[in-house]
Amino acid sequence: MKLILVPGAGGTAEFWQYQTEYFADAEAINLPGHPLGELCTSIEDYTDWLWRYILNQGYSPPVLAGHSMGGAIVQMYALKYPRDIAGLVLIGTGARLRVAPQVLSVVQDGVENLSVWVENFLEVQFGRIDPVMKEKLMNKSLELGAEVQLIDMLCCDEFDIMDKVDQIEVPTLILCGSEDEMTPPKYSSYLAARIKGSDLTVIDGGAHFVFVEKPEAVNQAIEQFVNSL
Repeated sequence: MKLILVPGAGGTAEFWQYQTEYFADAEAINLPGHPLGELCTSIEDYTDWLWRYILNQGYSPPVLAGHSMGGAIVQMYALKYPRDIAGLVLIGTGARLRVAPQVLSVVQDGVENLSVWVENFLEVQFGRIDPVMKEKLMNKSLELGAEVQLIDMLCCDEFDIMDKVDQIEVPTLILCGSEDEMTPPKYSSYLAARIKGSDLTVIDGGAHFVFVEKPEAVNQAIEQFVNSL
């Protein structure tokens, strides 16, 4: 069963390396503008792009896994195109993704002053990742730049399906790190309480990039979920 992996704000396909190496039928995608093409300016636009991409590839209904903003995209996908999806994996995300003003300010400042963004955001977010992988992801983030991340975060800030998330009816696995401060475990608990039949797994010691920080535990959970479909 095809597993499509959708990155978060300012992310790229390379963020999913541990998953694409583990799952033979996994494909990590680059969203428009990351770096090729034109950036989308809403979660719904990203969702429609993803639907067209999957349709053009001729894939049968896949399992969609999304991290943070990617999780918002695949939730919206399940609401708009419920017959075109076999299952959902929601990682470090929520039904609403308001971004703290201080975070937006740091990323905004980083558009003009790169070191502000690197030192006060990227270094913090990537702090628990293996050093070799951290360097790789840091380089990909720098390649895209702070402006891409800022636009993505503004998309997240406007995303809110808290009153609709209970309409998701596809099989769903929800994963989060116990120490995620960007999208705290309560976000995942909210999803689990409202998506009928969903399963919630909290990865001890993981933070916002739990799928990179704790890949073995995350991959095992995804594998069990996919095999159950």
